[in-house]
Amino acid sequence: MPLNPNLNSLAYFEAVARTGRVTDAAAELGVSTAAVSQQLKQLEEQWGVRLFRRQDRRLSLTLDGEMLFQTTTAAFRMIRGARSAVLRQNDSQQLAMRCSPSFAVRWLTPRLKDFLDLNPEWGVRIDASPDFSDFETETMDLDLRYGSGRWPGLHAECIINDYVVPLCSPAYRDRLSVLADDPVRQLASARLIHSVKALYQWNLWLAVHGVDMPVEQAPLRFDRSSMAIQLARDGAGVVLDSVTLACDEIQNGTLVPLSPAFPAVEFPAYWIVCPSRHLNRRIVRLFRDWLHRNGADFQAAARQCLEGFGCAIRPAADGEPGLL
Repeated sequence: MPLNPNLNSLAYFEAVARTGRVTDAAAELGVSTAAVSQQLKQLEEQWGVRLFRRQDRRLSLTLDGEMLFQTTTAAFRMIRGARSAVLRQNDSQQLAMRCSPSFAVRWLTPRLKDFLDLNPEWGVRIDASPDFSDFETETMDLDLRYGSGRWPGLHAECIINDYVVPLCSPAYRDRLSVLADDPVRQLASARLIHSVKALYQWNLWLAVHGVDMPVEQAPLRFDRSSMAIQLARDGAGVVLDSVTLACDEIQNGTLVPLSPAFPAVEFPAYWIVCPSRHLNRRIVRLFRDWLHRNGADFQAAARQCLEGFGCAIRPAADGEPGLL
C-alpha cells in the first residue's frame, strides 16, 4: 500500500460513505458517477480491503469501511473548518461571536457603540443564541458565555464576576414588610421567580441561608433571565438572578434587594471562550481588552450600587457557583 494514499480518492470515498449513493456523491463533488466509481475501485485496490457492500440500491460500509470513514470524515471536517477560518481572515475585517441572548441585549449591546467608535474599520457580527459554537466547523471568533468557566480544550477567561441577591420591586418589598419584620419570614411568604438557567438556583440559596419555604403551589419558571427580571420588576414576586443583567433596574430603583440582611454572593460568571489560536487575531485581542476594561468598570459600579442598599458582599463558598 502507498505510504501516502490518494487524497482525491479519500474525498470521493468520504462523500459516498456520507451520502450512501455514488450518484449523490458525484452530484455533490461535481463529477461523473464513473469518476467516483473509478476512484473507489482504486482505493480498495490500494488498501487491499472491501469498503462497501450494496444493499437495496444503497451502499453500506463494511467494518473496514466504517473505520476509514470515521477517520476521513473527521479529517475533512477539520480541513473545511480551517479553510473557512483562512477565508474569513482574508475576506473582511469582521469580528464574529456568539452570545447568550439576555447578556447580549442587556449588557453588551448598550456598550457596543464605544467599541465600534474605537475600531471603526471593523464590522461586528453577533449571534444571540444559547447554543455554544463549534469552533471546528463554524466561522466564529469567540463566544461570550455564562457559566462555570470549565470548557475542556478551549481558552476561557472571566470578564465579569456576577452577584446574586434576592430582588423585587419596592412595592412588593413593602407588602412583605407588612407581613413580618424578619426578612427570613418575609421571604417564606414571598412568591419565588425561578430563572432556570441561572448558575445560582433558589434551592441552593435557601439551603445556604437556612430558609425553609412552604411547598410552591404555582411556581414561576423562565428560561430567559430577561423575562424573570421583568416579572420581578412588575411586582410578581422575588427573583434570584444575575445582578449584571438587572443592574439598570437596580440603579433606577425599579428593582431593590429584598433585605440588606441577605448578602450578595460574588462568583466568576461571564467568560470569553475560544480556541487559544483565535487569540492571535488582532481584533480578538482588541475586543478582549475592551471587555476587560468595561467589565472591571461595570463590576465596580455594581458593587457600589449594592453597597448603597446596605448589602454586604461575600465570595461564593465551597459548593456554591464558581467553586463547584
